[in-house]
Amino acid sequence: MTTRRRTQSDRTDAATRKVLKSALALFSRQGYRATSMRKIARRAGVSVGNLYHHFGGKERIFKLLIEQYWQVLTDPELPLNRVFAARNFPDDVAELAAAIEKVVEDNTAYILLIYVDVIEFQGEHIRTFYDGMATRFEANYGQRFAERTAAGEFGTDPTMAVMVAARWFFYFFTVEKSFGVPGHFGMTPKQATEKFIHLLLYGLLPRADRPRLQPPPSIERAAKAPTARPAKRSKPQ
Repeated sequence: MTTRRRTQSDRTDAATRKVLKSALALFSRQGYRATSMRKIARRAGVSVGNLYHHFGGKERIFKLLIEQYWQVLTDPELPLNRVFAARNFPDDVAELAAAIEKVVEDNTAYILLIYVDVIEFQGEHIRTFYDGMATRFEANYGQRFAERTAAGEFGTDPTMAVMVAARWFFYFFTVEKSFGVPGHFGMTPKQATEKFIHLLLYGLLPRADRPRLQPPPSIERAAKAPTARPAKRSKPQ
């Protein structure tokens, strides 16, 4: 009896994965409103009635797909989250870029759902995730950055810097890979990444002309576990 139940459960799980995979392909290519339950059912090889019975409706399927992507992004084992957990920014900025490039490569269809949500739902299903973004960065980097700022390592807000870097890499690789516009900065991804990193670390103005920046106020210490400070980055010649 147990074996029979497990077999039935496995079939149900496989059918669910097939439906979600089919819906992801359709939503990401033609949008939400142009994708009907009948089209999803046909692509997944199930009846429309069965689809409604197990999922309730089209928006429920769409929300499940968005949630799947959030689960990917919040998985502690994701290489990107390992970079964040190490808290070595900006010394690890090249690793950050490579990890984000991999996320975009592996999740292009999910990323396109974000744009579908913005266009067709005014961001209803993604708002909560982005609302909490600053809090998550502060919780991860707050204490480490406060210590390094107090030691005089930063001349501007490092939490803002890591957020800008992460969002820039996501935007850049989304256009390159998800939108299918390679070289949109007029150079290879490697060249664009290197130039952005240099701009992030050393700024736009020549060093002699750069105005002196005052250190930002202390960052609230949200992360409790103390960590060792990484080795200081050597200054450019």
